[in-house]
Amino acid sequence: METKHFFKIFVSLIWIAALSSCKKGSNVTPVLAVSPSTVSFAAAGGSQDISVTSNADWNVSNPIVSWLQLSTTSGNSGSTVIHLTTLSQNATGTIRSGVLAVSSSNGESRKVTVSQATTTYPSYNITPKAPDSTGMSSTAVQLAAKIQLGWNLGNTMEASGGETGWGNPVTTESYIKFVKQSGFNAIRIPCAWDWHVDNKATAHIDPNWLNRVKEVVRYCVNNNMYVLLNIHWDGGWLDQNCTLAKKDSVSAKVKAFWEQIATTMRDFDEHLMFASCNEPVTNNAEEMNVLLSYHQTFINAVRSTGGKNANRCLVLQGTSDLITANAFPTDPVPNKLMYEEHNYTPFQFTALDGDASWGKMFYYWGAGHHSTVEPDRNPNWGEESEQVKWLDKMKSMFIDKNIPVLMGEYGAYRRGGSNHIPKDLATHNDAVDYWITYLTKQALARGIKPFWWDTGGIINRSNNAVIDQRSLDAIIAGTK
Repeated sequence: METKHFFKIFVSLIWIAALSSCKKGSNVTPVLAVSPSTVSFAAAGGSQDISVTSNADWNVSNPIVSWLQLSTTSGNSGSTVIHLTTLSQNATGTIRSGVLAVSSSNGESRKVTVSQATTTYPSYNITPKAPDSTGMSSTAVQLAAKIQLGWNLGNTMEASGGETGWGNPVTTESYIKFVKQSGFNAIRIPCAWDWHVDNKATAHIDPNWLNRVKEVVRYCVNNNMYVLLNIHWDGGWLDQNCTLAKKDSVSAKVKAFWEQIATTMRDFDEHLMFASCNEPVTNNAEEMNVLLSYHQTFINAVRSTGGKNANRCLVLQGTSDLITANAFPTDPVPNKLMYEEHNYTPFQFTALDGDASWGKMFYYWGAGHHSTVEPDRNPNWGEESEQVKWLDKMKSMFIDKNIPVLMGEYGAYRRGGSNHIPKDLATHNDAVDYWITYLTKQALARGIKPFWWDTGGIINRSNNAVIDQRSLDAIIAGTK
């Protein structure tokens, strides 16, 4: 039995007993029941009810909060409902609260604690538009089918020092065109936002940065390329804080940022997709649930801006050991969500740049690509069988449930430099080629769309020249 129903029955029995006692001429038992005793309002405000049951006159002696309106402050014997209404959104930055004291003439008194949450930042959804489905007709499955190969604009828009902060030149439309000519029809734009806030107190993003990101997105869309725009690391304020302690503050920033990002990018058609985060860290179910709440905030913020965002495809990340399709947040628009994970398995082969305490670098990988010259650099995990296991898992967990999967980052990179030259260099290079082609082919065979992680290692962004033809050829070979 629900608590509120039990309470009503309990109060009714007391009331009947009190009336019976009165009729018999005995002393009347004082009755004053107020439910609930705690009322919490969301920051946006709203209305809630409390009920007062008494066998005597009663009044609310101190309706002490100016932001709260009561439908009545007094009553007689019997049951009365008081409608509580907040008069405004709480944008003070702190939770506001007060106590309503209810007293009756039979000597009883009760208290009701009323509070209203706060918006940490102001709302940036100040120009919502009516939904616009023009150019937005594809479902997530249909849109994913249009993506052939993806490319990351890595170490650029997410760089801590701005677009050129990590050594890459300013992105040009000619570079985007060259990427397309090289065989890719989708661009992932890892992007930082917190480093471009011009007012920390309000989480206001510098409009110059918003416009620059929009310009780069336009380069892609104008060349018929699909775009995945995200919040990427950005100092870790989101990805590293999937905890209950940080939940409220992170959610507030997620909302503020996506209202601004989505509003700025609202008029792009379905070529543009939004992704809520990048490689979030979740170690258990509790942290996964916090991450899912961030995803829900992301969805709500984007959809609230309207226009084409009301139908835009949105991409969520997680840890596949902790997330299922059934646990996805609620999206008011059906069939518009995708899932994203990354693949650098085994990291000791693909990207580790120096032996670590937890493992040595692998220079070789895959059947037919182990070295007899340098056997201590052969892998002891993460080869074809484990790749197939992971790829099949992505397919069964998501793709088979009509949720497309993006392998938003993947890559294996050749060792170089005086300290990391494989003794069996030919076998090493063949192994890198094999890993790239194998992962690309196996992913595409299952409908998983791969996005190569590039920071300028394959294409020189200054002159649009290919500087690692072998890796580029290996990626393209995976599509054959």
